[in-house]
Amino acid sequence: MNRVYVCSCFGITDKQVKAHADAGACTPRQIASATKAGTDCGSCVRTIQGILGRGACPRRELLEKGDAVAVLAADPILAVADEALAPAA
Repeated sequence: MNRVYVCSCFGITDKQVKAHADAGACTPRQIASATKAGTDCGSCVRTIQGILGRGACPRRELLEKGDAVAVLAADPILAVADEALAPAA
């Protein structure tokens, strides 16, 4: 079995990154949330970007349309981050 490691810090392979991309991850940050890849030394972030490419991504399409609310609803991690950054009432 031939493994190609993308992130040697956490032992994440290209197949794992592709599997998360197929499941809906569109950005290196989303891959990092799922696998921790790119969160230590950061040398794998460009490789992850290359694997993700500029293919169809529902979240990216919503952002380009300016529908940030739909993006937040589609991504619970972003929704939590948005709530944490919201000013206190």
